[in-house]
Amino acid sequence: MSTTPKSLYRDEGIVLRTQKLGEADRIVTVLTRRTGKVRAVAKGVRRTKSKFGARLEPFSHVDLQLYTGRTLDIVSQAESIRSYGPAIVGDYPAYTAGTAVLETADRLTAEEKEPSLRMFLLVVGALRTLSERTRPAGLVLDAFLLRAMSVAGWEPALGDCARCGVEGPHRHFSVPAGGSVCRECRPTGSAMPNPVTIEHLEALLSGDWETAEASERAQCREGSGLVAALLQWHLERGLRSLPLVDRSDVAPRREVDLLREA
Repeated sequence: MSTTPKSLYRDEGIVLRTQKLGEADRIVTVLTRRTGKVRAVAKGVRRTKSKFGARLEPFSHVDLQLYTGRTLDIVSQAESIRSYGPAIVGDYPAYTAGTAVLETADRLTAEEKEPSLRMFLLVVGALRTLSERTRPAGLVLDAFLLRAMSVAGWEPALGDCARCGVEGPHRHFSVPAGGSVCRECRPTGSAMPNPVTIEHLEALLSGDWETAEASERAQCREGSGLVAALLQWHLERGLRSLPLVDRSDVAPRREVDLLREA
């Protein structure tokens, strides 16, 4: 029997996913504020009398006390800070977008216990906005994906050329090159998106929601495709949740205003 004392620590985090372990336990993956991504065993949480089983569900913002284990840490206490789940699950576009947010955060934080405060704050902000339904879920997701790629070091070039850095705007866009490219640098097979689509992506990346929400549906759709292609290129394999995202709530503000006036 080991006499090595266990290290106890406390942190807050967002539950990204859960896995069943044995008959009553569960492995929870949590993106924490200070520690980074943590995988820990929550013992007995699948029993009906569990003290904190319901608090350790995806979309939950929790305060945790954990013991450091050999391979997986152990959750000893869990207190709910805010559960975004009920509001997000009750709206299908928000749910599908939120699921993609959690999977993206999990994939982009590949190294466990590598602090990533900016990614944590991005996830909290995205889930809060989705739960409050103050923005179209599809736009919230695209904004999150662009900013998450930026945090990971893969911010797409939307103005200057991704290869030579010459000042833009440029008409060509190459996913392998990392974004907009000039005529001299464009590789074979480069796309030519609508210039307004690139402006839409710049607005999402910078947080200019007035411009982003005023974009036409065609530009929103084209922008979503470019964002998804960039992310999957960097991850080298696709996200399972991304093709399932429901973007039916993405309607330009002008259309919404006309519907209200009708």
